[in-house]
Amino acid sequence: MTATATDSGTTAYGVVDGDDRLRALRAGVAEVARELREHAPAIDADPERASLPYDSAAVALIRAAAEPPERRGTTHATGVLAGWRGTCLERVVATLELARGDAGALLGAPGPALAGIVVDALGSAAQRDFFHDRVADGRTRTFFAMTEPAHGSDATALETRLERVPGGYALFGRKRYIGNAARGGVGVVFARTGASPLSIRAVLVERPAAGWTARRLDTLGLRGAWLSEIDFDGLPVAEEQLLGAHLPASRRGLWGAVRTFNNVRIQVGAMAVGTALAMLDRVDELAPGAPGGQVLRARVEAARELAYRAAAEVDRNPDPRAAPAVAKLAGSGLPVAVGQWAARVLGPGALLTDPLLEKWVRDARGFEFMEGTSNMQRLHIADGHLRRGPHRAERPS
Repeated sequence: MTATATDSGTTAYGVVDGDDRLRALRAGVAEVARELREHAPAIDADPERASLPYDSAAVALIRAAAEPPERRGTTHATGVLAGWRGTCLERVVATLELARGDAGALLGAPGPALAGIVVDALGSAAQRDFFHDRVADGRTRTFFAMTEPAHGSDATALETRLERVPGGYALFGRKRYIGNAARGGVGVVFARTGASPLSIRAVLVERPAAGWTARRLDTLGLRGAWLSEIDFDGLPVAEEQLLGAHLPASRRGLWGAVRTFNNVRIQVGAMAVGTALAMLDRVDELAPGAPGGQVLRARVEAARELAYRAAAEVDRNPDPRAAPAVAKLAGSGLPVAVGQWAARVLGPGALLTDPLLEKWVRDARGFEFMEGTSNMQRLHIADGHLRRGPHRAERPS
């Protein structure tokens, strides 16, 4: 397969460039993503007060991309999303370009986000309606609460528990590094009702609620995401808040978590690649032809293509974990490498005089820890190889 030139003057390979609709999607999202960059420095400097304007084209696009097609109105965003089917590949194309605008602003935007993926996968019709009605105002942020202090995002080691009480359940435990939890209006929390993997359940939680305490954590990068810690002390959960009750036991919480992580890991890799591209673009503006730039850009473009291909694999088979792990592993370290290169070729003073570049250098470290570190991705890749065996496709997890 031969390389082709994209409208940005870089090279890519086939998956998107051979599809007119996906090329148009990428170009349309890239245009809207410039708005994220305009607001990024203010959001980073004061995430408590600054945010994307609720009536902005960027917020409309981010929301529309995560809504069921029948709920979208007619806006500029729906024009950009013409033919949108909500595939993993479409989401990766859009996420990468939005992160090229600014990943921190993207992660802090209102809309269904990751919680919407879980609700759409596991929720009943009534639960999906409730969730999407709740975020329809365009101002409500959502949260996806899996990660815990002692076990990270290892779904099989969850300690947060759902205890049976008269009239339903009560939620106990702690979650940490949960985006937008301290200000989100509705979201999904993973907990367990017993010791087995089949006891892991996803529940819809609306706040404010009794038994809920959350605080924003002070972070070095990606400050717009409002990474938070949550404590649950007997938060009431009604039966109708448990997702997946209409599904077989094997297709409820843990199954939904695995499928969600397969999707989200590629999205995180795409955000890392988008941030690396943003830094490369910035250095090209400040020091055209800086030594080493072409080699780095080739690496980043290769990781972008890898993210596209992994997303297409997930659309064909959403269960195996190897392809998403490869995409996340390939992408997560690139913005760190590009940031270090930028400081060398521009001089360390550039990080003092260019707020956006300095911000992206700080943001770059965060992608390593989102949805599994690089060592965890290597384990997923090895597991996929062992499951596949010689000349066989990887078996579902």
